[in-house]
Amino acid sequence: MGRVTTTAPTSTSPLARHIWQRARGLLLAAALLAVAGVTLAALRSAEHTAPLDPRSASPEGSKALARLLTDRGVHTTVLTDSSALRRRTGPDTTLLVPFPNSLTERQRAALHTAAEDSGRTVLLAPDAKTTAALTPGIRTFAALPVQPTPPDCDLPAARRADSADLGGHRYGTTDRLAERCYPRNGRATLLRLRTPSRGDTVLLGTADPLRNEHLDHHGNASLVLQLLGPHPQLLWYLPSDSGAAPSDDQERSFFDLVPGGWSWAAVQLAVAALLAALWRARRLGPLVTEQLPVTVPAAEATEGRSRLYRRANDRGHAADALRTACRGRLALLTGVPRAQADDPEALVPVLTARAADRASPGPDEPLHDEASIRSLLFGSPPPNDSALLRLAEELDLLEQLFAPFGPQQHRRQTDKDIAP
Repeated sequence: MGRVTTTAPTSTSPLARHIWQRARGLLLAAALLAVAGVTLAALRSAEHTAPLDPRSASPEGSKALARLLTDRGVHTTVLTDSSALRRRTGPDTTLLVPFPNSLTERQRAALHTAAEDSGRTVLLAPDAKTTAALTPGIRTFAALPVQPTPPDCDLPAARRADSADLGGHRYGTTDRLAERCYPRNGRATLLRLRTPSRGDTVLLGTADPLRNEHLDHHGNASLVLQLLGPHPQLLWYLPSDSGAAPSDDQERSFFDLVPGGWSWAAVQLAVAALLAALWRARRLGPLVTEQLPVTVPAAEATEGRSRLYRRANDRGHAADALRTACRGRLALLTGVPRAQADDPEALVPVLTARAADRASPGPDEPLHDEASIRSLLFGSPPPNDSALLRLAEELDLLEQLFAPFGPQQHRRQTDKDIAP
């Protein structure tokens, strides 16, 4: 039994197959997360959970109020585009602005113009900057906690509603026609400004009475229904950050459904994934030759490698190993330079000429013409185990044709050369 020392060069650089095997678990997990995110976004595309949204049934939403208004004949329309305000407002409309403090300068200008044509404009918790821009002459005072507060005024809507959850910002004015209700520390938390030439404006210090979770407390429902229901049309102004968010009758893309913060998170994750890929795919250095401190018997090395090929069902590599070893030995036997052993144009013609002088094919021996030798040494991988065994036998017969020694000695030499 011959012995060989394993001194084959090894590479420390990862192959593409190795990288795929290590990364496929992470890629599969990322794909599952992406599919789950798209599915959830699609399932929830029709849901509304924003605060003070008349389509939202969440505790912070206002769907209950919108339903009560509908029962009383008031049609609620959500507006998200500031350019539609001027076209939709009129003497028979009530304009509600839940978040006046977050409006841009352009949106405030459009709102100011629309309020001049509206039958009533209701601003929820406007701060000093907003009141200065939309209702000049109104002073805004520090906010106080929301709590049940008596109306203490002659406004019919407030007197019918009685106590309600008011507080928040407080307002003051020198206008004698203004109606001050629900005062806290001498300052009104509900202020109604009347203008003889156009509709009125109502400033409400807090938005709590409109929320689903507070609507049935005290006189909240009565108060907001009277404030928002004097006209058959209610325009609920909920502009997006850009002022052009799609409304209910407009088609929304997947990116419209994703919260804004997720875009930055996705960019950061992409950068992290790119850096991780570069780190894992880096080369660790050139090819090196490593002298292993063990001597492996040739038969064991051959059997071990064969079992690995069989376990992986890799007949192609097994066939390549047999053909490469056979070509090297045939080149040595026929005088072809070892560097040209893998060149079919250099090796096959020499073998064909030599085989024509030596071979006399019988019924059980293969032909040794140029086409059969080329197919035998440089052909395609065998499709099954039987074809692989047949290939090994034919390669052995081809070598025996050129071997200067007997068949037994040839087989022992073959075992030595196949081992790594």
